[in-house]
Amino acid sequence: MTRHAAPDAASTNATAAALIAAARELSVAVDALDFSPAASHVYNPLGYAWAAHEAYLRRYGAGRKRVVFLGMNPGPFGMAQCGVPFGEVAAVRDWLGIVTPIGKPAHENPKKPVEGFACTRSEVSGRRLWGLFRERFGTAEAFFAEHFVANWCPLAFFDDGRNLTPDKLPAALTAPLTAACDAHLRYVVAALRPEWVVGIGGFAEARAQEALAGMDVRIGRILHPSPASPAANRDWAGTATRQLAALGLWGEAA
Repeated sequence: MTRHAAPDAASTNATAAALIAAARELSVAVDALDFSPAASHVYNPLGYAWAAHEAYLRRYGAGRKRVVFLGMNPGPFGMAQCGVPFGEVAAVRDWLGIVTPIGKPAHENPKKPVEGFACTRSEVSGRRLWGLFRERFGTAEAFFAEHFVANWCPLAFFDDGRNLTPDKLPAALTAPLTAACDAHLRYVVAALRPEWVVGIGGFAEARAQEALAGMDVRIGRILHPSPASPAANRDWAGTATRQLAALGLWGEAA
């Protein structure tokens, strides 16, 4: 495996600072958007869960990465609760070592309350993703030495009690969102300078292909770990590992 030269402390800190500044800018941009009437509630965890998200970027976004894993948007029991992409609460607390106070969205959905680190519901996609990384690398520090996890869109959308993903929203409403999120992804890739961006699912791969066209980065894809996917429910970790091995990024598990 090719490894990047170890960056000095100044460049490492500068990378994390650049990601923090970009996330703040994205948060302001998406807060100005209106998704009614398609979405009854919109959560922006870059606002009410900023302390946790900033801690994640500061601790794990430092320095150059070889691979950036890219998800779609926050899940209702993951990043929407704790501000970390694919942020299954137990994984963020116990493996990433991040626990901070979490606020409330300005317009909270009573059917999808934000309980922060007190949330007892498990985000299955996040549990599977971080579980694979924990099993393969042991420590979060070992994983993040060359990898990073980001979401294309920072917002969670609800139609009453139903979770909506960005691809289910009308195109007329999402054009400004797409522009803001694509620009942010380009900024993240420019800061982290990865060799690969790996979409977690087809939507993320497609956004990466379009947003990063012309940039010096390779695009790949792994199966999304959603429990709504029958394929993901049949040994998702094994499938993802084989897909990463086929890309030449990981060796297959013994």
